[in-house]
Amino acid sequence: MVKEIKGGVCAPKGFRASGVHCGIRKNKTKKDLALIVSDVRCAAAGVYTTNLVKGAPILVTKAHLADGYARAVIVNSGNANTCNANGVEIAEGMCALVAQSTGIPADDVLVASTGVIGQTLSLDPIAGGMAELVGTLGDGSTAAAEAIMTTDTVKKEIACTFTVGGVTCKMGAIAKGVGMICPNMATMLCFITTDAAISPEMLQKALGADVKDSFNMLSVDRDTSTNDTLLILASGLAGNGKICADGADFRAFRRALAFVTTRVCRMLARDGEGATKLIECRVEGAKSKKAARLAAKSVVCSNLLKAAMFGADANWGRVLCALGYSGAALDIGKIDVGFRSAAGVLEVCKGGAGIPFSEETAKAVLSADEIRIEVSLHDGAFGATAWGCDLTYDYVKINGDYRT
Repeated sequence: MVKEIKGGVCAPKGFRASGVHCGIRKNKTKKDLALIVSDVRCAAAGVYTTNLVKGAPILVTKAHLADGYARAVIVNSGNANTCNANGVEIAEGMCALVAQSTGIPADDVLVASTGVIGQTLSLDPIAGGMAELVGTLGDGSTAAAEAIMTTDTVKKEIACTFTVGGVTCKMGAIAKGVGMICPNMATMLCFITTDAAISPEMLQKALGADVKDSFNMLSVDRDTSTNDTLLILASGLAGNGKICADGADFRAFRRALAFVTTRVCRMLARDGEGATKLIECRVEGAKSKKAARLAAKSVVCSNLLKAAMFGADANWGRVLCALGYSGAALDIGKIDVGFRSAAGVLEVCKGGAGIPFSEETAKAVLSADEIRIEVSLHDGAFGATAWGCDLTYDYVKINGDYRT
């Protein structure tokens, strides 16, 4: 059984974190440098952006993670360290600063950056902030979550307990990203810690499988970031028998991971740039898992549908339109569509055709801040869920002057 608890990335045994303002960002009230460290060397795994334009930190992190182990993660906000001639040098320099300040080998330090693309990044403010960053390491998950925010309006962190082989384990996460989110791997930045004992190979297998039904099913604006990075570190300090193969223990670990990643996806979609509503699309009755995923994500990616949700307009034709170009194998004549929220349920389409409904009820259902679009394909036994948000005037305002 998975149970939510407090503590974020510091909930699992052996992890400490911190977050400070070092001067990368002009606003001194905004933290811009985060650090997560483990007391022991951890099994580690990662998944990254599919964008051909990649931030230099990704190149460095991949190299440092080649052996499947790591002990720390350093992250800056305010600058993506992408498309810079000396980007790799800066990313390696950030790892070296952690090594100098903590004694952790630089090759065991992973690095990530987020912010404006194409802006030069100096090591000077980072070097100047290291003493405070390392000196405040402790139960600092919240500070670290705040330090990785850019246009996020709220911090994102979560933790849970779960049982592996009769032993209680913990897992925690922090994340950021409310724009440039339509990845084929993860969101902009997400860092997960666990004290479960698991091999690097099985950790990568779990992470790679999980993103297909979590972060790959998330969209804010159909833009894939250059810096998308999802990392997980496992200290093994819970004391369970190490997970080295498929089986009941691995399934228990995957359930906990799905619990964490699904909730992070919902947090990110709810806080999408300018968003007022979380949109969840659940597709049932698809011919295959692939078809279900394609259909659900197509709906939450539709700008027309997102705009309709902003206006509380039950324009269900936009749902069918998105399903029709999704690439999923489906029979339009079998599709049912409904909208659900805390205000009630509104059925709008049966067998691919509209049915009468109350506009007053529609307005009430779609005025809620969380809306579920329910699609029944009646064509198979597979399902999938995707998350997104409405499209508002504020999205354009935020991105119209993001750099300046």
